[in-house]
Amino acid sequence: MSNLVPTTAAELCVSDPATRPTLEVLPGRLTDVAGLPIRRLLPRSQRRLVGPWCFLDSYGPLTFSSRKPMDVAPHPHAGLQTVSWLLEGEVIHHDSLGLEGPAGPGVLNLMTAGRGIAHSEETPPRNTGRLRGVQLWVALPAASRDIPPAFAQHRALPAVDLDGGRATLIMGELAGVRSPARAFSSIVGADVAGEPGRRLVLPLDPGFEHALVLLAGGCLLDGQPLSIDTLYYLGCGRGELVVHSEGKGSRLLLLGGAPFGETILMWWNFVLRTTDEVVAAREDWQAGRRFGEVPAYAGPRLDAPPFIARPVPRP
Repeated sequence: MSNLVPTTAAELCVSDPATRPTLEVLPGRLTDVAGLPIRRLLPRSQRRLVGPWCFLDSYGPLTFSSRKPMDVAPHPHAGLQTVSWLLEGEVIHHDSLGLEGPAGPGVLNLMTAGRGIAHSEETPPRNTGRLRGVQLWVALPAASRDIPPAFAQHRALPAVDLDGGRATLIMGELAGVRSPARAFSSIVGADVAGEPGRRLVLPLDPGFEHALVLLAGGCLLDGQPLSIDTLYYLGCGRGELVVHSEGKGSRLLLLGGAPFGETILMWWNFVLRTTDEVVAAREDWQAGRRFGEVPAYAGPRLDAPPFIARPVPRP
C-alpha cells in the first residue's frame, strides 16, 4: 500500500530502543489512503522504529456493497519489504514483475522492493463486502537494500500453541517456530489469538524490542485495558509477555526485532539513506525508469508528491 499522507519533507528515522522494559502508549493517528480511512501507528514522532519495522497502518473493519474501498493505483517502493495481512475480506496485488497475488485472511503477501518495484493493491470485483487488515513495512539493512525485487505469497503459515492462545507466525521466529517468509534482519511478527477469559503468555527474545497492537476483542496488559489500534511499545529486556483476554477473547499483533542500528530516511514510499537517493528515486519514478509498469491495473499510476530537501546527515 502507498503512503499517500501529504508530505514534502523526508523523515529521518533513528533507532532509539528502550534498553529495559517500558510501556509507551501511542494511539493510532486517523488519516486516509486513496479514500480508505486508516490509523497510522508507525512511524510516529515518539517512536520511529520497532526493530526493522518502520511502518504500520491499520484499516477497517468496513462493510460495503457496490463501492471499492481499497483502490491504490501503481506506485513505487525501494529499500523495504511490504507485508500485507488481512483479518477480513480480500485484496489483489499486481506488480511490475507481472505477478498477481489475490489474498484473504491468513494469507501473507510479501513484496521485497530491494532496488525498486511498482505495485497496486485493490479490492477485487468478487468479494465478501468486508475489509479489515494491516499494512506494514520492514526496512531492509544496508547489505540487502539494493537486491533485485521479488514477490512471494504464503498461503499456509506455521502456528504456535501457547498457554492461553495461539500465534500465527507472519515473519521471523517465536517459541522455536519460524515463518517461511524471507527476512533480512532478526525479526518477529505474529498474529496472536487469546482465548476468552484466559491468561495468555507470549515468550519473547529479551534482546529484541517489541510492540503490541490490539486488533479486536479485549485484554489487559499489566492490569491496564488495551485500546484497539493503539501501539504499545514495550522496549527491550522482556523474556515473556502476559496479557489477560476478556469477553470473547482477543486478537493481537506482536511486532519485534533486534534494534535496527541504522539511520534510515523515509519519504513517500521509499526507505533510503540520503537526500540524494530520495531525489534520484523520485526522478526515476516520474521519468518511468527503474520501477517498471503495472499493466494489470486499469487506470493511471500515482504521481510522486513534490519533494523539498532539508539537511540530512550522511551515514
